[in-house]
Amino acid sequence: MGFIEPGLAFIEGLALIASPCILPVLPLVLSASIDGGRKRPFGIITGFVLAFTVFAFASRKLVNALGIDLDIIKDVSLILLALFGLVLVSSKLSEKFSNFTQGAANIGSRFSANNEGGFLSGIAIGALIGLIWTPCAGPILAAVLVQVIRQETDLGSLFIILPFAIGAGIPMLIISLAGRKVVRKLGFFTNHAEAVRKAFGVIILIAVAFIASGIDANSLFAKKEAAVPSDGQTLEHALPEAYPAPEFDGIEAWLNSEPLAMKDLRGKVVLIDFWTYSCINCIRTLPYITSWDEKYRDKGLVIIGVSAPEFEFEKNKDNVAAAIARHVIKYPVALDNKLDTWSAYKNRYWPAHYLINKQGQVVYTHFGEGHYAETENNIRYLLGLGKTTDNMPEKATANSDQTPETYLGYKRAARFASKQEMAGDAVRDYSFPNELKPDEWALGGKWKVEGQRIVSDMQGAALRFNFTAKKVFLVLGAPKDKPVTVSIRLNGKENGKLIIDQQKLYELIEQEKAQAGLLEVTAEASGLEAYAFTFGN
Repeated sequence: MGFIEPGLAFIEGLALIASPCILPVLPLVLSASIDGGRKRPFGIITGFVLAFTVFAFASRKLVNALGIDLDIIKDVSLILLALFGLVLVSSKLSEKFSNFTQGAANIGSRFSANNEGGFLSGIAIGALIGLIWTPCAGPILAAVLVQVIRQETDLGSLFIILPFAIGAGIPMLIISLAGRKVVRKLGFFTNHAEAVRKAFGVIILIAVAFIASGIDANSLFAKKEAAVPSDGQTLEHALPEAYPAPEFDGIEAWLNSEPLAMKDLRGKVVLIDFWTYSCINCIRTLPYITSWDEKYRDKGLVIIGVSAPEFEFEKNKDNVAAAIARHVIKYPVALDNKLDTWSAYKNRYWPAHYLINKQGQVVYTHFGEGHYAETENNIRYLLGLGKTTDNMPEKATANSDQTPETYLGYKRAARFASKQEMAGDAVRDYSFPNELKPDEWALGGKWKVEGQRIVSDMQGAALRFNFTAKKVFLVLGAPKDKPVTVSIRLNGKENGKLIIDQQKLYELIEQEKAQAGLLEVTAEASGLEAYAFTFGN
């Protein structure tokens, strides 16, 4: 948001002193202050600020409750702001607007004429001013209300409301404290009201043009960084052509952070990590990413994990929060459950890393594991630092003979070898073949095969896989109130048991080296869920 809109809101608040509808109210503010105790002026201003704040927030909440797209609000609001600016510039339009809203001021005068007392009665008078006279404050107030509604967060709205309320309250407080002499001093505004009004209209039009341009106001005053650090370092494997980073879209929740927007991250180096917590490839990147967060957060790096679920259970906020705690992730994580942000980036991979410079341009991408030294040195380059010599060692994760990732649900299943044909969304009694070829798998006993998973339907239901790898991982789950124990056999020998009490990735096998093996997983109760195998070295 920068300082343009809050600054404009403050100026608009001050501009109310020149509003034809507000000026008749000032004598009432003065007389109410004189008749009451010393605390009444402060009560009046407090009441005004509170009433306007409630009114403004209610307007914002109404828009949100109606489910109106904020992108549409932003575009329409700029048009409305421009129209309000034109109303201020035009004497004829301003007069018509004032005549339309003048009646509210007369109603307010009758309601508050007989109020007496101190601070509390002052709050009542100020609240009447804030609520009843706000509609007649003309296009100035209408403009600031549009600015409040168009903000993406309540905090952003507060940064508009407070400057406006302070700007509007300062003249009133001065009048309340200093007496009628100040009212006479305001003759300048009365005599030159039209010129003042037009000047504020021009200010609003200039601000609208600036906001619509998309220029980052903060960057105009930011200290310029050297394009290339002193050691001659350059960006490694940069994109042929940088492009603007898409905004976060359709995020259902933020963890470790308030909602963020790319436009508010200008001046920072940003690393977007598309991941999901049951993906072994994603999990193996996390030590590197959390290390970068620790080393470079204070130097201007912002890492944002975008949780893009592959399976339905990965949409659960509590499951993601548990994974964040398990992997000690301290940077912000956004839940992209409908894959809207994933689609905005045209992403296709887990994990996927997008590196964004201080101007908000995507300048480097990497998909999958590896290239950690290259990614870190690019982070350092964008931060204006030299190359690092203490990169974490990269670990080999696969070889050409390793069994590929294998999904078990019928939508993506491959190399299924039971004697019976796979039955979609139905329970069937399966039996193992006499032999499994390399990378084939099969079921034994009663299982229900669904689109994304298979679910055991009896005690003793088993799953076999002829794999080649050093490590075997399987995404498993069970009902929340009914954990399921599974027994693991490797090449016909007992290899331990696991209690499956949550939906996540489990490591089943670790051999001394990558080699072929026959794995058998047996459920000791119905309800065991199995989603996908992954392998590693």
